Amino acid sequence: MIETGDPADLALLLLRLYFGLMMVAHGLNHIFGGGRIEGASRWFESLGLRHGKLQAWAAALTECGAGLLLALGLLTPVAAAGFVGLLTVAIATHHRFHGFFIIKEGVEYVLAIMVVALALGLLGPGQWSIDDAVGFTDQVWLQGWWGGLIALSGALVAALQLAVFYRSPRQEVDST
Repeated sequence: MIETGDPADLALLLLRLYFGLMMVAHGLNHIFGGGRIEGASRWFESLGLRHGKLQAWAAALTECGAGLLLALGLLTPVAAAGFVGLLTVAIATHHRFHGFFIIKEGVEYVLAIMVVALALGLLGPGQWSIDDAVGFTDQVWLQGWWGGLIALSGALVAALQLAVFYRSPRQEVDST
């Protein structure tokens, strides 16, 4: 598929490293930065997520775990599913109320990250990855359409999480 040294391998590595490590940084920030888990817990509860401390830990650990997996190129579609799930919850609980543009806290930024995650699920991690080193890229279910479906399955997990834990505190949608 992709030859060793192909620029596509470098492009996939750059995408995986940047977005993976960015997500790890988000998770670590929830744990150690600002208001820590307690602050994230209060914020999640203000968004309508019940059991805020559980939600904060789940989000932080998913951000760290999925981010690390993506950066390493290990079980890449599973890592992408973690991103899709996180971002689906972020859109449903916060960003959709603020329109499109990120400057107004809209969906623009989280959708961009979600599209990158889905693309990586479809394309696979490239040759410069642990998936390739251990032969996972030879498995049909870890790339192509199957990889994309696995990545998209994060939205189903998010829908289940929202059905169980989310109660909207908002009555109006801000359409600006």
